[in-house]
Amino acid sequence: MAAVDFRDNLLGISWVDSGWVPILNPGNVLDYFSERSNPFYDRTCNNEVVKMQRLTLEHLNQMVGVEYILLHAQEPILYIIRKQQRQSPTQEIPLADYYIIAGVVYQAPDLGTVISSRALSAVHGIQSAFDEAVSYCRYHPSKGYWWHFKDQEEREKNKPKSKKKEEASSLFQRHRVDTLLLDLRSKFPPTFYQPKPGEKPIPVEVKKEPEPPTEAVKQEEREPATKSSAPAPPSKPPPEKRARLQ
Repeated sequence: MAAVDFRDNLLGISWVDSGWVPILNPGNVLDYFSERSNPFYDRTCNNEVVKMQRLTLEHLNQMVGVEYILLHAQEPILYIIRKQQRQSPTQEIPLADYYIIAGVVYQAPDLGTVISSRALSAVHGIQSAFDEAVSYCRYHPSKGYWWHFKDQEEREKNKPKSKKKEEASSLFQRHRVDTLLLDLRSKFPPTFYQPKPGEKPIPVEVKKEPEPPTEAVKQEEREPATKSSAPAPPSKPPPEKRARLQ
Protein backbone atom coordinates (compact mmCIF):
# COMPACT_ATOMS: atom_id res chain seq x y z
CA MET A 1 0.00 0.00 0.00
CA ALA A 2 1.49 3.33 -1.04
CA ALA A 3 2.27 5.87 1.64
CA VAL A 4 0.07 8.97 1.66
CA ASP A 5 2.01 12.23 1.43
CA PHE A 6 0.99 14.77 4.05
CA ARG A 7 1.13 17.47 1.33
CA ASP A 8 -2.00 15.97 -0.25
CA ASN A 9 -4.09 17.25 2.68
CA LEU A 10 -2.60 20.23 4.49
CA LEU A 11 -5.80 21.16 6.35
CA GLY A 12 -5.05 18.76 9.19
CA ILE A 13 -1.50 19.87 9.99
CA SER A 14 0.23 22.94 11.42
CA TRP A 15 3.81 24.26 11.56
CA VAL A 16 5.74 26.48 13.99
CA ASP A 17 9.32 27.59 14.57
CA SER A 18 9.62 28.72 18.18
CA GLY A 19 12.81 30.69 17.42
CA TRP A 20 10.88 33.18 15.28
CA VAL A 21 7.84 33.64 17.51
CA PRO A 22 9.22 36.44 19.80
CA ILE A 23 10.45 38.57 16.87
CA LEU A 24 7.58 38.20 14.40
CA ASN A 25 6.40 41.43 12.74
CA PRO A 26 4.91 42.46 9.38
CA GLY A 27 8.39 43.06 7.96
CA ASN A 28 9.79 39.55 8.52
CA VAL A 29 6.68 37.37 8.54
CA LEU A 30 7.21 36.38 4.86
CA ASP A 31 10.80 35.36 5.68
CA TYR A 32 9.41 33.27 8.55
CA PHE A 33 6.86 31.68 6.19
CA SER A 34 9.56 30.85 3.62
CA GLU A 35 11.52 28.61 5.97
CA ARG A 36 12.53 25.33 4.34
CA SER A 37 10.85 23.23 7.05
CA ASN A 38 7.48 24.88 6.38
CA PRO A 39 5.30 22.33 4.49
CA PHE A 40 2.98 25.12 3.22
CA TYR A 41 5.73 26.92 1.32
CA ASP A 42 6.33 26.17 -2.38
CA ARG A 43 10.03 26.60 -3.21
CA THR A 44 9.29 27.03 -6.91
CA CYS A 45 7.42 30.30 -6.27
CA ASN A 46 8.53 33.79 -7.38
CA ASN A 47 9.34 34.73 -3.77
CA GLU A 48 12.18 32.20 -3.81
CA VAL A 49 13.54 33.69 -7.05
CA VAL A 50 13.44 37.22 -5.62
CA LYS A 51 15.10 36.02 -2.43
CA MET A 52 17.94 34.30 -4.33
CA GLN A 53 18.51 37.40 -6.51
CA ARG A 54 18.35 39.63 -3.42
CA LEU A 55 15.60 41.78 -4.91
CA THR A 56 12.74 43.54 -3.15
CA LEU A 57 9.18 42.21 -3.03
CA GLU A 58 8.07 45.00 -5.38
CA HIS A 59 9.58 43.03 -8.27
CA LEU A 60 6.86 40.35 -7.80
CA ASN A 61 4.41 42.60 -9.66
CA GLN A 62 6.58 42.33 -12.78
CA MET A 63 6.75 38.53 -12.71
CA VAL A 64 4.29 35.77 -13.70
CA GLY A 65 3.69 32.68 -11.60
CA VAL A 66 2.96 31.62 -8.02
CA GLU A 67 3.75 34.12 -5.25
CA TYR A 68 3.03 34.79 -1.57
CA ILE A 69 1.90 38.16 -0.19
CA LEU A 70 0.97 39.49 3.25
CA LEU A 71 -2.78 40.04 3.00
CA HIS A 72 -3.59 41.17 6.56
CA ALA A 73 -1.66 41.81 9.79
CA GLN A 74 -2.95 42.28 13.31
CA GLU A 75 0.09 42.58 15.52
CA PRO A 76 1.33 40.72 17.44
CA ILE A 77 -0.99 37.71 17.19
CA LEU A 78 -2.46 37.36 13.71
CA TYR A 79 -1.02 37.39 10.18
CA ILE A 80 -2.74 36.27 6.97
CA ILE A 81 -0.70 35.23 3.94
CA ARG A 82 -2.19 34.57 0.51
CA LYS A 83 -0.88 32.25 -2.18
CA GLN A 84 -1.88 33.49 -5.62
CA GLN A 85 -1.20 32.98 -9.32
CA ARG A 86 -0.05 36.25 -10.93
CA GLN A 87 -0.88 36.59 -14.62
CA SER A 88 -0.13 40.31 -15.10
CA PRO A 89 0.80 43.30 -12.93
CA THR A 90 -2.90 43.96 -12.36
CA GLN A 91 -4.41 40.46 -12.48
CA GLU A 92 -3.93 37.59 -9.99
CA ILE A 93 -5.92 34.48 -9.04
CA PRO A 94 -6.11 33.49 -5.32
CA LEU A 95 -5.08 29.86 -4.70
CA ALA A 96 -5.00 29.50 -0.89
CA ASP A 97 -4.88 31.48 2.33
CA TYR A 98 -2.76 30.77 5.43
CA TYR A 99 -3.14 32.32 8.88
CA ILE A 100 -0.49 32.58 11.55
CA ILE A 101 -1.76 32.72 15.14
CA ALA A 102 0.88 33.13 17.87
CA GLY A 103 3.52 31.83 15.44
CA VAL A 104 1.59 28.67 14.44
CA VAL A 105 0.83 28.38 10.71
CA TYR A 106 -2.45 26.83 9.51
CA GLN A 107 -4.05 26.55 6.09
CA ALA A 108 -7.48 28.16 5.85
CA PRO A 109 -10.09 25.78 4.42
CA ASP A 110 -11.87 26.73 1.22
CA LEU A 111 -15.66 27.06 0.97
CA GLY A 112 -16.14 23.64 -0.63
CA THR A 113 -14.16 21.95 2.14
CA VAL A 114 -16.16 23.76 4.83
CA ILE A 115 -19.52 22.78 3.29
CA SER A 116 -18.36 19.18 2.78
CA SER A 117 -17.14 18.93 6.39
CA ARG A 118 -20.37 20.39 7.80
CA ALA A 119 -22.52 18.10 5.64
CA LEU A 120 -20.44 15.07 6.64
CA SER A 121 -20.76 15.98 10.33
CA ALA A 122 -24.53 16.40 9.97
CA VAL A 123 -24.92 13.10 8.13
CA HIS A 124 -22.76 11.33 10.73
CA GLY A 125 -24.89 12.78 13.54
CA ILE A 126 -28.15 11.75 11.83
CA GLN A 127 -26.80 8.26 11.11
CA SER A 128 -25.68 7.87 14.73
CA ALA A 129 -29.13 8.95 15.92
CA PHE A 130 -30.85 6.40 13.66
CA ASP A 131 -28.46 3.64 14.76
CA GLU A 132 -29.13 4.43 18.42
CA ALA A 133 -32.89 4.55 17.84
CA VAL A 134 -32.80 1.17 16.07
CA SER A 135 -30.89 -0.32 19.02
CA TYR A 136 -33.83 0.58 21.33
CA CYS A 137 -36.46 -0.97 19.06
CA ARG A 138 -37.82 -4.40 20.02
CA TYR A 139 -40.21 -6.75 18.26
CA HIS A 140 -42.09 -9.88 19.25
CA PRO A 141 -44.73 -11.70 17.16
CA SER A 142 -47.23 -11.68 20.03
CA LYS A 143 -46.60 -8.08 21.19
CA GLY A 144 -45.49 -6.24 18.05
CA TYR A 145 -43.03 -3.33 18.17
CA TRP A 146 -42.09 -1.34 21.29
CA TRP A 147 -39.27 0.87 22.63
CA HIS A 148 -36.89 -0.38 25.31
CA PHE A 149 -34.57 2.35 26.67
CA LYS A 150 -31.55 1.95 28.95
CA ASP A 151 -32.82 4.43 31.54
CA GLN A 152 -36.01 2.36 31.71
CA GLU A 153 -33.95 -0.63 32.88
CA GLU A 154 -32.27 1.55 35.53
CA ARG A 155 -35.64 2.84 36.74
CA GLU A 156 -36.98 -0.69 36.95
CA LYS A 157 -33.90 -1.79 38.91
CA ASN A 158 -34.18 1.14 41.36
CA LYS A 159 -37.94 0.74 41.74
CA PRO A 160 -38.83 -1.14 44.96
CA LYS A 161 -40.23 -4.52 44.15
CA SER A 162 -43.71 -5.05 45.57
CA LYS A 163 -44.46 -8.64 46.47
CA LYS A 164 -47.74 -9.92 45.15
CA LYS A 165 -50.05 -11.21 47.87
CA GLU A 166 -50.77 -14.82 47.24
CA GLU A 167 -54.26 -15.90 48.22
CA ALA A 168 -54.31 -18.83 50.62
CA SER A 169 -57.34 -20.35 48.92
CA SER A 170 -59.88 -19.78 46.21
CA LEU A 171 -63.42 -18.50 46.71
CA PHE A 172 -64.86 -21.99 46.24
CA GLN A 173 -62.46 -23.45 48.81
CA ARG A 174 -63.29 -20.74 51.37
CA HIS A 175 -67.05 -21.26 51.04
CA ARG A 176 -66.64 -25.00 51.24
CA VAL A 177 -64.46 -24.79 54.36
CA ASP A 178 -66.86 -22.33 56.03
CA THR A 179 -69.73 -24.74 55.44
CA LEU A 180 -67.78 -27.61 56.96
CA LEU A 181 -66.77 -25.52 59.99
CA LEU A 182 -70.37 -24.44 60.64
CA ASP A 183 -71.49 -28.05 60.39
CA LEU A 184 -68.83 -29.16 62.87
CA ARG A 185 -69.68 -26.33 65.25
CA SER A 186 -73.35 -27.26 65.25
CA LYS A 187 -72.49 -30.90 65.98
CA PHE A 188 -69.77 -30.16 68.50
CA PRO A 189 -70.44 -26.79 70.14
CA PRO A 190 -67.56 -25.24 72.14
CA THR A 191 -67.56 -25.78 75.90
CA PHE A 192 -65.38 -22.74 76.66
CA TYR A 193 -64.83 -19.38 75.09
CA GLN A 194 -62.24 -16.63 75.73
CA PRO A 195 -63.56 -13.02 75.56
CA LYS A 196 -60.12 -11.47 75.06
CA PRO A 197 -56.61 -12.82 74.58
CA GLY A 198 -54.99 -13.55 77.94
CA GLU A 199 -58.26 -13.78 79.90
CA LYS A 200 -59.54 -16.89 81.62
CA PRO A 201 -61.82 -19.07 79.48
CA ILE A 202 -65.47 -19.11 80.54
CA PRO A 203 -67.53 -22.30 80.32
CA VAL A 204 -70.47 -22.24 77.91
CA GLU A 205 -73.88 -23.57 78.98
CA VAL A 206 -75.13 -25.89 76.32
CA LYS A 207 -78.89 -26.30 76.18
CA LYS A 208 -79.84 -29.89 75.46
CA GLU A 209 -83.18 -30.64 73.89
CA PRO A 210 -85.34 -32.98 76.08
CA GLU A 211 -85.33 -36.51 74.75
CA PRO A 212 -88.77 -38.15 74.27
CA PRO A 213 -89.58 -40.90 76.79
CA THR A 214 -88.81 -44.45 75.74
CA GLU A 215 -92.45 -45.55 76.19
CA ALA A 216 -93.66 -42.98 73.69
CA VAL A 217 -91.03 -44.11 71.20
CA LYS A 218 -92.07 -47.74 71.61
CA GLN A 219 -95.74 -46.83 71.21
CA GLU A 220 -94.96 -44.91 67.96
CA GLU A 221 -93.11 -47.95 66.69
CA ARG A 222 -96.02 -50.22 67.48
CA GLU A 223 -98.69 -48.09 65.79
CA PRO A 224 -97.33 -48.47 62.26
CA ALA A 225 -96.87 -52.20 62.90
CA THR A 226 -100.53 -52.67 63.92
CA LYS A 227 -101.67 -50.60 60.97
CA SER A 228 -99.74 -52.77 58.61
CA SER A 229 -101.02 -56.04 60.21
CA ALA A 230 -104.76 -55.13 60.00
CA PRO A 231 -106.65 -57.29 57.38
CA ALA A 232 -107.76 -55.60 54.24
CA PRO A 233 -111.57 -55.41 53.63
CA PRO A 234 -112.94 -58.23 51.42
CA SER A 235 -113.44 -57.37 47.82
CA LYS A 236 -116.85 -57.85 46.14
CA PRO A 237 -117.28 -61.03 44.09
CA PRO A 238 -117.96 -60.65 40.37
CA PRO A 239 -121.63 -60.63 39.34
CA GLU A 240 -123.17 -63.99 38.52
CA LYS A 241 -124.02 -64.75 34.93
CA ARG A 242 -127.72 -65.50 34.33
CA ALA A 243 -128.91 -67.62 31.44
CA ARG A 244 -131.09 -65.98 28.85
CA LEU A 245 -134.64 -67.27 28.36
CA GLN A 246 -135.52 -68.20 24.78
